[in-house]
Formats: sequence, C-alpha cells, structure tokens
Amino acid sequence: MDDIDILGTPIPNAGPVFLAALAVHVAAGLTCVIGGALAALTRKGSPSHKRFGRAYFWGFVVVYVTLTVMSAIRWKENAYLFAIGTVAFTAGLTGYLNRRHRPAVHILGMGASYVLLLTGFYVDNGPHLPLWDRLPTVAYWVLPSLIGLPLIARALVRRRRQDASAQA
Repeated sequence: MDDIDILGTPIPNAGPVFLAALAVHVAAGLTCVIGGALAALTRKGSPSHKRFGRAYFWGFVVVYVTLTVMSAIRWKENAYLFAIGTVAFTAGLTGYLNRRHRPAVHILGMGASYVLLLTGFYVDNGPHLPLWDRLPTVAYWVLPSLIGLPLIARALVRRRRQDASAQA
C-alpha cells in the first residue's frame, strides 16, 4: 500500500472510506485539543467550561467513531491506536457521566482522556513532526503523561480544598 504525502506526513492510501474518516478524524481531533484545553483553563462550572467541555466530549465521540472505522480498515497497523483510543474514550465517558455528582471522577476521567488523546496523536504522528522527530520514541508515549498528570493532580487538590472550605 502506497502512502500519500501531506505536508511531510505520510498518510496511508487505504481507500476513500479511510481517507474520508481520516479527514473527519483530524477535524474532530482539533476540536478536542482546543475544547479540552479551554475547558481546563476556564472556571469550573461556568457556562464557558460547560460549553468547551461538551465540545471536547462530543468531538471525542467523533474521534472514537472515526478511529474505529480506520482501525477496522487497517487493523494490523492501528490496533495499538485503537487500544489507546478505547481507554481514552472510556475515561472520557466516565468523566462526562460523573460531571455533576462526582467531581473528582469527572476531573480524573476527562483529564486522563485528554492525556491519552495527546499520547495517541504523538505516538502516531510524532516521528513526522518538527522537533518531535528528534525525540526518542519513548518520549511520544511518556511526555503527555509527564505534563498532564501533575496538572490533573493539581486540579484534584484544588477541588478538594474547595470542597473542604465549602463544608467549613
């Protein structure tokens, strides 16, 4: 199977269904990256946080559906990405479903799904990205967690403090 080169990134020429799914996947992935970052940066519970969080979650639904289509077409090459995506989607769904009644689970689930989303992106695309192409392969797997997990821990600590001060 030949690759198509788009902006220096090899894209598998796996047929029109794969390419259409990939185009939607990229757009939804960008929605997730932007929506997730903005949700994380806005005041929790605010209308902006809710709007960006919904954009992230529903964008991730589309990412996961398109990932499933592309993985079915190229299972041998994409099985590990499908595994990352399944864990990420499960974490995100858990976080989304717990947004009202279990804030710690919400923070952990949504944060973990964002870290895993970025991990999947870098594992798949890192070798073709400027600067990232100079890093060892293990960096694609580890750097999103090294950056994201302390931020998730910080959010959990802040939430715990808010809960403690509200009860006092």
